Amino acid sequence: MTERPPAAPRVRRFPLPPWRQVFRLGTPTDIWLKPAISTVVTAGALNLTLIGLGRLDLAIYTMAGALCALYGHELPYPARARTLAGVAAGTLLSTAVALTAASLSHSVAVLVAVGAVLAALHKLVCEAARVGPPGALIVTFTSVTCAFTPQRLAELPAHLALTALGAAVAWLVCMAPALVRPFGPERILTARALDAAARLLSGEPAQRPAARTALAAAVNAARRSLTGTRASIAGPRRRHTADALERLLVRAESSLASTDPDPRTATRYRQWARDLRGDRPLPVLDPTPVLDPAQATATDEAPLPVPPPSRWHALRPGSPLLPIGLRVALGCAAAGWASAALGIGRPGWAVITAASVFQASAALSWQRAIQRVLGNLLGLLLFTALLPVSRSGQLALVLLALVGHFAAEATITRNYWLATTFVTPLALMMTEFGHYQPARDMVADRWLDTCLGALAGLAACLLVTNRRTATRLDRALAEVGTATEAARASTSRATAATVRARLSHALVDLRDSTDIAVGEWRQPALPRTRITEAEQEGHRHLAALLGHGGVHRGGHEPVPACP
Repeated sequence: MTERPPAAPRVRRFPLPPWRQVFRLGTPTDIWLKPAISTVVTAGALNLTLIGLGRLDLAIYTMAGALCALYGHELPYPARARTLAGVAAGTLLSTAVALTAASLSHSVAVLVAVGAVLAALHKLVCEAARVGPPGALIVTFTSVTCAFTPQRLAELPAHLALTALGAAVAWLVCMAPALVRPFGPERILTARALDAAARLLSGEPAQRPAARTALAAAVNAARRSLTGTRASIAGPRRRHTADALERLLVRAESSLASTDPDPRTATRYRQWARDLRGDRPLPVLDPTPVLDPAQATATDEAPLPVPPPSRWHALRPGSPLLPIGLRVALGCAAAGWASAALGIGRPGWAVITAASVFQASAALSWQRAIQRVLGNLLGLLLFTALLPVSRSGQLALVLLALVGHFAAEATITRNYWLATTFVTPLALMMTEFGHYQPARDMVADRWLDTCLGALAGLAACLLVTNRRTATRLDRALAEVGTATEAARASTSRATAATVRARLSHALVDLRDSTDIAVGEWRQPALPRTRITEAEQEGHRHLAALLGHGGVHRGGHEPVPACP
């Protein structure tokens, strides 16, 4: 009897997201008001000044810098200052390249190529540098818009100076709250960790695995912010505040070891979180040890978060980011060239739409394309309805644009299609800052370019597969295994905190890697059994290191793995 040949590994098809997930409205984040107000204040100050000077046509250059006010609001102020400065420098450099290309060439094909390359570079750099929301899209929007704005070389220095002015105002507006609430971001991140702990302690058994991973991620993010802040602060009062926040984090982290619901503790954690967000006095904790005596008496010995790899480590050969950069370049170029070939008046819009489609995986890109098309359709209807008001004068136009800024930031975390409903009329109004344009042509061009950009983006996802997500998943599995072995071998209280931080970080990275790999296609089937076992074993040893919930070495209660 001949042996059967081994079965070929299953290959996943193009993943389609559930329709409910595409259109479902989420809850707004706890800081949505901060970028909304910062952008309105920055853009309002600049645009109203330009109206007073009679030069609203220059707003396209100041807005390129002003939109930097959207970045960095989840970061502590020392890190925010650096991030905003980096985004401003990148914006200024990209604007310089775009304006130079516009002044040297009138070829649409060349300008589309420049825009596509800039979009790909923005995506790679923002992802590698972990800039955070809103990511590369805003810088791509401003630079591609500038690339399709007629220029003369002699005007470049003045226009770039206006961009730098806008970025400087954005930096000042975003950093101003540090004068009255210097620990505001750290308080919010700690509150998120406490809320995540409350969800774990009060959730149903089926929800506890996902809640456990969410808590680990929240604790890691908060502790990393506190570590960076502690290195830059001076003075006993500020150090006392940092120590108090660390103690709250320790309490939240202790919930990872829980095996049973605890509604009373969950209620207490929610109240503490409300106190932190409301800028009320920090909760006073009793000196009872939470994780171990060392941490209960000296928060300086709290576990240090595992430092992330070098920012440019993500751009090494073999990185899963590189195929995404190739997708962006090909998709944006194809969208712009197709728009020009069909005679549509604004190919830059097609480039921007294609750039907005690309996410961490093919499934997320497909979801974003649907949301973009729906949001643009609704936004065009809204723009048409607002035409009588927007064209009643420059002041009305600017005020409506500011309302659009606020509405977009208020809804972006609920669902992308809802935010795009306000972004679309905002973008069209900004186009009219220089002069009014035929509304029918603008609406038609925007709709056609949106459809072309979305189709080109999806086509690029189909053509360029990202098999490197599987490599990242393998590395994450290996790291969880190594961290689990270190936790199993840990017997010293002095090393337990560091081992615990490493294992927690590894488990979060494994979940992120799995979620991204699930969304890719033409890939071997995921090793779901290995992933489940690795997460289960890792959470068991993490609970053992925490030393709560009756968990002991050699006889762990099973902690469910994330699905």
